[in-house]
Amino acid sequence: ALWLAAAVEVHTAREVVAVNGTNQRLKCTFSSSSPVSQQLSVSWNFQPEDLSAHEPVFYYLKEPYKPPSGRFKERVTWDGNIERNDVSIIIWNLQPSDNGTFTCQVANWPDVYGTIGEVRLRVVQKVSFSEIHFLAVAIGSASVLMIIVVTLVIICRQRRRKARDRRLEVADGER
Repeated sequence: ALWLAAAVEVHTAREVVAVNGTNQRLKCTFSSSSPVSQQLSVSWNFQPEDLSAHEPVFYYLKEPYKPPSGRFKERVTWDGNIERNDVSIIIWNLQPSDNGTFTCQVANWPDVYGTIGEVRLRVVQKVSFSEIHFLAVAIGSASVLMIIVVTLVIICRQRRRKARDRRLEVADGER
């Protein structure tokens, strides 16, 4: 008989851009056909852009374990919630040397096999003017313009009303 092998599915952002010197949350969530077990383990690893050796970043088994050495020692924090299938971490004080690919692997017994989530991190000196920024400026400008137009319409109506009231008073006074 063939056993159907269930697998853990891991979900991450494909690419994250962060500014040099800031902190960045690397989001990783998972789904499993089995309930979360006490043997659930999470491994975060790093592959630098120069394709040198993989480096361990973080490990979780019943509790979070920070790396005892390496470039991420004292720079990584657990930010996940196992009950919500979230196994995210935060990398502190990002540097250009942190450019590379982070992998998130989850094993949830009996679902020990599955996809490995990958996040490509790019650390930049400053944020470029992206489409999102352009959209935010456009929406903000349109909102300010609408407020100005509405204010002008209200002022014009009030002036017309006052002029009409004056004409009526003058006409009543002449009678």
